[in-house]
Amino acid sequence: MTNQSASILRMALLLLLLLVYSTDAKMEIINSKKDVSVGEDVLLLCKAGGEGTITWKKDGEDVDEENVQPVDETSSKLNIKKVRMSDAGMYTCLCEFDSGHNDEAQERLYVYEGPSFGSNKTYYEFLEGDDASVPCQVSGRPAVDVLWLKDKEEIPSNEGKRVHKRSDNALIIEKVKRGDAGTYICQAKIKNRPVLEELSVSVVVNAPPSVSVKEDEKRVIAGSDTNVSLLCLVDGFPTPTITWKMPVEFDHSHHQFNSDRSQLTVLSVVRADYGEYICTATNKIAERNATITVHVFEAPDVSVTAEEQNVSVSERVSVSCNVSGHPQPELHWLNPIGQRVSFASGRVHVTDGILVIEDMMPSDGGLYSCMAVSPHGNASRKVAILTQPGRPHYLSVSPGLASVLFSLKTEPVSGGTTITSYVLQWKQSPEEQWKEIIVPASDALIVNSLKPYTKYMVRLAALNARGLGEFSDTNNVRTLGMRGEPDSPVLQTNAMKIEANSFFVPLKKNDDGIPLLNYNIRYRQDKEGAEWKEKEMSSDADSVFLKDLPLGSQYHLEVTAVNANGSSIPAKFSFTIAEQKGGVTKGSVVGIVMLIFLIVFLAVDATCCYRNRCGMLMFIAVKLFGQKVPGLKGVEDGEGTTNGEVKLNGLSTPRGSVQQAEVQTKEGGLTEVTCDKAPLTKHEKTQPGRDLPTADP
Repeated sequence: MTNQSASILRMALLLLLLLVYSTDAKMEIINSKKDVSVGEDVLLLCKAGGEGTITWKKDGEDVDEENVQPVDETSSKLNIKKVRMSDAGMYTCLCEFDSGHNDEAQERLYVYEGPSFGSNKTYYEFLEGDDASVPCQVSGRPAVDVLWLKDKEEIPSNEGKRVHKRSDNALIIEKVKRGDAGTYICQAKIKNRPVLEELSVSVVVNAPPSVSVKEDEKRVIAGSDTNVSLLCLVDGFPTPTITWKMPVEFDHSHHQFNSDRSQLTVLSVVRADYGEYICTATNKIAERNATITVHVFEAPDVSVTAEEQNVSVSERVSVSCNVSGHPQPELHWLNPIGQRVSFASGRVHVTDGILVIEDMMPSDGGLYSCMAVSPHGNASRKVAILTQPGRPHYLSVSPGLASVLFSLKTEPVSGGTTITSYVLQWKQSPEEQWKEIIVPASDALIVNSLKPYTKYMVRLAALNARGLGEFSDTNNVRTLGMRGEPDSPVLQTNAMKIEANSFFVPLKKNDDGIPLLNYNIRYRQDKEGAEWKEKEMSSDADSVFLKDLPLGSQYHLEVTAVNANGSSIPAKFSFTIAEQKGGVTKGSVVGIVMLIFLIVFLAVDATCCYRNRCGMLMFIAVKLFGQKVPGLKGVEDGEGTTNGEVKLNGLSTPRGSVQQAEVQTKEGGLTEVTCDKAPLTKHEKTQPGRDLPTADP
């Protein structure tokens, strides 16, 4: 009973405390502004949070009741009209609650006047290099702090700096620069209060024009495709205007300016454009100018009286050449091999720019160049002086089957133009007239349809567009019988094979009745400087086989048949050994997949054999060892065997899986172990009624 009374008493005290503290809530003053400018109205609202009597005090003294107005039983407001500096101070709201509890709240009111910049100017101009002073006169109460800012950075008050704030709040810029131009902010702030005003001041730095050029002189070569640009670099503030003075009158089709006229372009420069170009820059401060001198040169030009001269051997020829340009270029003649023709007297010489050749010779024929040389370029024109070919030298003659073959170790002098063909002549006696045929220079120089075993006198001469040259010395030769060199072998290219870096082509010979001695094989790569490689094959060879050839190359092949009378015309063929491209073939991929499958299969089967005594490996073991399979204790000891059934002990079955194993005695006394873990190796289904119980976990 006593404990119950104590509990009731504690509960009552708790309810009383809650009632008291819920009634006497915390007081607060709500102020529309903490910082009030002189002349503004301000309202202070006191919220007591409970019923009671509310009074106001300022700095400990009662305020004028006229400004106090109750709102309700729990709040009161204080109105101050047209605030004065004297209204600043600490305001206190006191409340005597009906419960007898007293409480108060305080709020400080700040009153300020200003800041004000008065009649300060907002725009100043200075000349570059002068000292600049920008005042900032500020008024306000209480005390006002002044700062100068540019680009949001404060300008220091240290007078040792070129740009600083002076003690009278003026901005000082010593020896003002163009980079000092911009907008400066004079910031005035009521001391210790977040009340500030800012004045933006623009500072302009004027500078006289400065003019410079990248090049004092320009050197150009006149021509319709030649343009020259003259650049005048101008600076100053205000931005100067630019004008040009030129040695010729301005022409819109010949002169062009950019947008600010700082660049003048002269189009299709001619000789008359040389001279001085004056660029002048002007602003309100001063005027400046710079000069560019343009030197115009003319590229050498060459003209000749004729671009081709046809001259017979032993005649005289002359060709005139004129050169022009500024300055006057030098004239030179070059012969067909690039050597300068002498101005001295001689069979080939130059006189007053005229090329003279006395007593024309075949070796004089070719392209001559008249060249104009000057420091500003070269020019040349070619003149073709053509004559008949020279006499053939280093000639050999060999007999054939009723034929004669001419061989030239070196071609005759061409006479300045290509030798197109040769005139082959023959006769049997000095009294006869020469017989002749014309053979193209690209063909074999051979005379056919002659008499066999007959002596002939033969000679030849070269022929070009200008005419027939002098004949060679006469040679005596005796022809052979009708049967002679073998026919060319036949390459059966339709059966050609190229494997890796080897080449194979079947070979077929034309049987002309004379036994072959052998085949000569020549081959080389189709590239500059490659040498022929040679090999010899027996006469009974039926194919050409080349190996160890470099990859990625084209080859030329020549096969010649040889008998006792000589060699056939080569059978020619070209082929290419391609580059080998790496990569895995489809067969390699299949092989890799099969190997992976076999490894996985053996791993699964070995696991089944070791853990569950089943699978292909277990089947093989049973076949080899009979019933005495390692690990099959029940079979060896004969435990629990009834009608051929064996119970396997010691097998562990994973949770959630089912394992069944059978050991069956079949004909021949062999024992088979099967397991549903390896269905691929199970070769016999479980007999009805012979299921083996699941091993204990």
